[in-house]
Amino acid sequence: MWIVTKSILKHVYMKRQSWSHKGNHGHVAVIGGSKRYSGAPGLAALSSLRAGADLATVIAPKRAADIVAAFSPDLITYPLTGNFITRAHLREVLEITKNVDAVVIGSGLGRNKQSLDFVLQFLQKTNIPCVIDADAIYAFMKNTELLKENHIITPHAYEFEVLSDHIPDNNIINRTKLVHMFTSKHRTTVLLKGHVDVISNGINIAVNKTGTPYMTVGGTGDVLAGICGALLALGNKPFESACAGAYINGQVGNRLSKEIGPSLTATDLISNIYKVLR
Repeated sequence: MWIVTKSILKHVYMKRQSWSHKGNHGHVAVIGGSKRYSGAPGLAALSSLRAGADLATVIAPKRAADIVAAFSPDLITYPLTGNFITRAHLREVLEITKNVDAVVIGSGLGRNKQSLDFVLQFLQKTNIPCVIDADAIYAFMKNTELLKENHIITPHAYEFEVLSDHIPDNNIINRTKLVHMFTSKHRTTVLLKGHVDVISNGINIAVNKTGTPYMTVGGTGDVLAGICGALLALGNKPFESACAGAYINGQVGNRLSKEIGPSLTATDLISNIYKVLR
């Protein structure tokens, strides 16, 4: 087991070639949003841009996609019919994402059965590296055998219980054992969020100690997912992407906690990612 430090950044961010052009450094698709939750996929997508991806596309029901488009001109949006993403959108979404480098799925998705069915069908039919976050985690309640080696799944303690039937306590050694046991069995990467994050791919185990209690505000998990998605899109492996994503997200939070404390929001995190990367 090792502790994630700033040195991880040297491994996930390579020097860019002078003749690079748009798209060379990753295109992230964020699939999520619903009638009730419209902002979450926008937060994940903006985070992926701030973390180094060249392009970010939000694929969401029309209301959510329109809100995201109005929120930022930096994002590409693809509106879907209806109030929720369902299996009826599967072919359309597979076509949109066929040329992207990484997918973030779950932000603001909602937990209705049709949306969760879509998650399972989509992930079975694509081999694109993927961050599975928030509501999408619930699709795997009884389907953990569908997780893949190129997935990062980002649960908090109660979402991890949904996956494993074990709720982690606050003992770090116990947490690492649970996460390692789960990932060894399912051959995927888990980033268990907490005061100390635990990351494992079944072979390697790491802990990340950056972060602050002020990051309990809504949307910080979407920011983390977007950062991890960008790192995957840059060509990094899931374990390294999860470690670096946890470090970046938490370190930005640490900096902001000293400046604005309880006023911290998810958009504050996004606009300050560059300070940790420079």
